[in-house]
Amino acid sequence: MKRFRIGSLLANLALLALVLIWTLPTFGLLVSSVRDKDQLAESGWWTALSSSEVVEQLRTAGRDQQLQEGDEYVLRGALLSGTEILRWGSNSRAPEANQPNTSEVLRSGATLTVFADGRYEWRHSEPYARSRGLRVFVVAQMPPKFTFDNYIEVLTSEGVAQAFINTFTVTIPATFIPIMIAAFAAYALSWMRFRGRATLVAMILALMVVPLQMSLIPLLQLYNSIGGWFGVSAKSYPGIWLAHTAFGLPLAIYLLRNYIASLPGDLIESARIDGATHFQIFVKMILPLSIPALASFAIFQFLWVWNDLLVALVFLGKSPEEIVLTSKLRELLGSRGDNWEILTASAFVSIVVPLTVFFSLQRYFVRGLLAGSVKGG
Repeated sequence: MKRFRIGSLLANLALLALVLIWTLPTFGLLVSSVRDKDQLAESGWWTALSSSEVVEQLRTAGRDQQLQEGDEYVLRGALLSGTEILRWGSNSRAPEANQPNTSEVLRSGATLTVFADGRYEWRHSEPYARSRGLRVFVVAQMPPKFTFDNYIEVLTSEGVAQAFINTFTVTIPATFIPIMIAAFAAYALSWMRFRGRATLVAMILALMVVPLQMSLIPLLQLYNSIGGWFGVSAKSYPGIWLAHTAFGLPLAIYLLRNYIASLPGDLIESARIDGATHFQIFVKMILPLSIPALASFAIFQFLWVWNDLLVALVFLGKSPEEIVLTSKLRELLGSRGDNWEILTASAFVSIVVPLTVFFSLQRYFVRGLLAGSVKGG
């Protein structure tokens, strides 16, 4: 009994560790998605509730706002409001050169003073000549700031709504087609006797270890040659449906065969004695009993296809009528990775639908995966 309790405790601790490993990054992603962009670039999500030091480049007012006080010209204003300035400098090489409430003599001979509350004052015996203000670098203590600007930027970007529709157009058929084919194949491999069945099962298992990346180019060349015969472009929705079907079928047949083979043999034999054909047995008995297994693979396939980028880039174009969500969100970053802060919001925008599908079918998930582990009587 004592060994059992220790083993159970270790199993629970291992399960808790796995849950934390998966949950913490997701929680951090959620927190990062609603943080201010500047704070997100400066510190990690675990500091979201604490103030942080931020280095910013700001500018004073220009010549249009200068005043003359006696023999001096003055520029006054506020670099920041509601924020405490810790240090400041007039040169990018030394942004922390001065303490707040102190003055610095610039190369032009002017005197610049920056106060802790964000105000500044520039004084010189000659007028300020430029329309743009003077650059000032400040190290400020920024309070935590949360915003939905990242989500607004992603959702209001041009083409994102169409990309959502395109992704559904790819994902739904690419999920149902392999399930339909695999269900028929799994029944045949489980309950129909024919020559070469064991060899066929071995070949299907072997296909599960073939890397997807190795087959993309040969498959695309095959599509192009076949499409050339019929005058059809390989980069189309039917092309990507068939590609995802081919990549998903081995695992689908394997999972469904394990489940269908575990169903009671007496039930199948009774139906045969009553004169039912294989098709009638499959439709009226096997399919209703196989809903947990079908739902389990549907979750897997839906997640894979929805989050796919590589296959979509190979078998679909980048036109607004075809581009999928993952490819569109990648384009929002630009070729140089600009505006990378929206990645956090983009991640949650893209996983809303998969999470909905998972939680809708999760009651079947474990049942479908484990039901085939024990052979039925």
